Amino acid sequence: MGITHFQYFLLFLSTFVLVGALTPLMRRIAIKREIYDAPTQAHKTHKEPVPYLGGVAIIIGVLVVAYGATIAKSYSSQNFWLETSVLGPALVLGIVGLIDDLRNLSPAPRFIIQSIAGAFTAWLLVSSNTVGTPTGSKVVDSIITMVWVVGICNSINFFDNLDGGAAGTVAVSSIALFILSFKGHQILIAALAAVTAGATIGFLLWNKSPARIYMGDAGALFLGILIATLTIRLEPNAETEWTSLATPVLLLAVPILDTCVAVTSRLRRGISPFQGGHDHLSHRLIRRGMSRRRAAISLWGLSGIFALCSFLITVTPKNPEQFVVAIALIFWLGLLTYFLKTPDEKELIK
Repeated sequence: MGITHFQYFLLFLSTFVLVGALTPLMRRIAIKREIYDAPTQAHKTHKEPVPYLGGVAIIIGVLVVAYGATIAKSYSSQNFWLETSVLGPALVLGIVGLIDDLRNLSPAPRFIIQSIAGAFTAWLLVSSNTVGTPTGSKVVDSIITMVWVVGICNSINFFDNLDGGAAGTVAVSSIALFILSFKGHQILIAALAAVTAGATIGFLLWNKSPARIYMGDAGALFLGILIATLTIRLEPNAETEWTSLATPVLLLAVPILDTCVAVTSRLRRGISPFQGGHDHLSHRLIRRGMSRRRAAISLWGLSGIFALCSFLITVTPKNPEQFVVAIALIFWLGLLTYFLKTPDEKELIK
């Protein structure tokens, strides 16, 4: 089944328009039913309650366009189940996230469900031979895949702490993922990456600073497992195994950096990594004097730099591509050092 350039654009545009239209509708529903993210906890940085349910608009938009395109293009049970292998676990975690948004689940049951979804996704990918960079060992591939899916799912959820920060960063990663998968003729990944980019940019219209709605855990968990699954299914056009393995990491380097900084900060202060705080990248950039809008744009820019590195890997020979990965690693470690030198907790600059 082939997809033309114009059809890829239609996938992006359709999801962009649908999510852009659904988001204000979900905002009105959230306001009517008083479903808010209230600034009642110490780690919250907004001053007024902000409606949730933006994630529901993202989920509906992705599912409607993805399955609608499959039915319209060339429906078959094989295509349906191939698509469901990606979207099914994402939907399950999206529902879990929605329940959390409505009832505020404790971290333990949420993490257990994420782990089960990660284990199932890992089994599905390994058993169907759709891991993009297999090591040759099903046990090792399963462990790496499960850790990756659960880790990225939590990273995106952690990273959703700034107006437009997570949505914009996932959009950048999705666009880069589309380019890489389109270049490698990986149709399913390219199509779903285009849909994800359209959904996140459509939502960003309403979520950019000052945000009028949040995606909540429903959107963050849905996008987290979706982008984790797509990146690990990608088959990069790289000369060596380790640069192939580096490609998904580069695509999501900024959310991973945010998680590493926040977790390291909390562990060295002797508090739980799951406890919220003002120790994320966005908070540190604001303490450095940036506005919220500039902080979000800076995070998008950093994601763009790492995305460019992932693209350079596919167009350079063996030695230069290893040099690109080495430079990207040094840059990432430099950022890690820079952010950890910023005070962990301090009153945010308004």
